[in-house]
Amino acid sequence: MNRRQMLIITGMSLVGLAAGLITSSWIYRDGTATPESVTALFANSWSKPDNTPIDTAEWQNRVLVVNFWASWCPPCVEEMPALSNLQDEFAAQKVLFVGIGIDTPSNIRQFLETTLVSYPIVMGGLQGSQIGKALGNTQGALPYTVVINAKGQVTNTKLGKINEDELRKQIKAAL
Repeated sequence: MNRRQMLIITGMSLVGLAAGLITSSWIYRDGTATPESVTALFANSWSKPDNTPIDTAEWQNRVLVVNFWASWCPPCVEEMPALSNLQDEFAAQKVLFVGIGIDTPSNIRQFLETTLVSYPIVMGGLQGSQIGKALGNTQGALPYTVVINAKGQVTNTKLGKINEDELRKQIKAAL
């Protein structure tokens, strides 16, 4: 291999590296959640999979962990046991987990028949996806988790599968 070929290969490698870095930062980029987006979360008309309405007043004045998920999303399903564990661990400390299903009602109902979770699941649909984006999920990808403190301020967001220990620390910081 001569010097010219080596320079071309090195240049192409650097271009590929730069493109990968730019793409990964774009894919995993979180936006900034505004107070208005938290207000929209609480103001939305949510319902359980059986179409029973949810009173979001119960979500306020406590640490709220909101997880946007779908039954067809493997990382979403994989993190559900950890979310259930943390809900059980922090339930006595006024921490509430809520799963917002970005899926069809029938898919969510069918999924919940075989998968037990210890936190409420609500139907998100298109409006849920829009609220997720307003809460910082600029890509609209799943799973997406938001930690909101008792004052209604977003303290942390995570695009992608959560790490149980990392989320535990974020919850403790929000308490």
